[in-house]
Amino acid sequence: MPTAERAQLRYCFAMKLRIRGNSLRLRITRPELEQLASGGRVVETVTFPAGAELRYELAVDAHAGALAADYRNNVVRVTIPPSRLREWQREDQVELRAVQSTGKGSELAILLEKDFPCPTPRAGEDDSQAFAKPAGGRK
Repeated sequence: MPTAERAQLRYCFAMKLRIRGNSLRLRITRPELEQLASGGRVVETVTFPAGAELRYELAVDAHAGALAADYRNNVVRVTIPPSRLREWQREDQVELRAVQSTGKGSELAILLEKDFPCPTPRAGEDDSQAFAKPAGGRK
């Protein structure tokens, strides 16, 4: 299988990161939430042509008082307290939100979401590991 096709298939199951303005949004699949609950973290890496890498991870942190994000050594790390993880594991809990002060007069918005199937199928994407949409809409 050509490299581009392998990358596309891998993308189908990878935790998704969206950066927009001063906000981070992570979307994860059912197996990734299970991995987070049992192993404590989910990690993905974006590799650039010159060999540079950007890693992003979602990790459970027993010492965290709130959902929070940090960026060091080319790693975007979002931490979640165990109590918030248990809340997110509920079937009807679609997302978790937090706002974190940057200490520089601005705030960073953090959103964790369960990944749902796209309403329109896309070539090369497999939504088989996505969450079923909850009855009654999002919470």
